[in-house]
Amino acid sequence: MKKPLILALAGALLTGAAMADATAAKGPPEASIPFANHGSIDNWQADGRDALYVQGPGRQWYHARLMAPCQDLPFANAIGFETRGTSDFDRFSTIVVRGQRCPVQSVVKSGAPPKKAHKHG
Repeated sequence: MKKPLILALAGALLTGAAMADATAAKGPPEASIPFANHGSIDNWQADGRDALYVQGPGRQWYHARLMAPCQDLPFANAIGFETRGTSDFDRFSTIVVRGQRCPVQSVVKSGAPPKKAHKHG
């Protein structure tokens, strides 16, 4: 009688652990910046060639990961935001950098971008 109970408990524990791993792998929930095509994006900062930080309403920062490297992003002074028929900047949007269209893969809420270290000569 104890053996089936122990096996059932072990199975429940393994199922719970697998579900916890799947939930952790998802990461933070997707977000969107409302009214992006009406000037709600206040600031942005490149995060290498693969992502950027975008500041929206209420000074909330978002981290947008791109589907592929956007070669000129780290050197751009200005970028465009295409929201594709909606007013929200989200995972279906595209950024435009010096004529290159860079599709967005995900947008999640984040903290402010890390401060850049200053080089001392």
